[in-house]
Amino acid sequence: QVQLVESGGGLVQAGDSLRLSCVASGRAAGRNAMAWFRQAPGRDREFVAGISVNGAMAYYGGSVKGRFTVSRDADNTSIYLQMNSLNASDTTVYYCAAREGFVRQTTAAFDSWGQGTQVTVSS
Repeated sequence: QVQLVESGGGLVQAGDSLRLSCVASGRAAGRNAMAWFRQAPGRDREFVAGISVNGAMAYYGGSVKGRFTVSRDADNTSIYLQMNSLNASDTTVYYCAAREGFVRQTTAAFDSWGQGTQVTVSS
């Protein structure tokens, strides 16, 4: 497995921006597809964004497309989620995930998860 540590969450106002970071270490950390998911209380974990191993391909969930951007460092061990135009519905815990191979949009496809970082958007 890969060890993942997220950071960057916090409390912001509606319309503000926030940038989340996730650092990977362990099993060939630089050779994993990585993704962001989020989970509100009582709801399933939702795919937010994913990025391929080489960073060439990015994928987004419908609710964040056009507002969020996923990227990764040249060393491939860190990914970021730039979140713009935040609104109250974006309030939840955000999780970083990693898997070998291609990006998938289901939680079951990922075998490594971070502890999560809380994002709260006040209106």
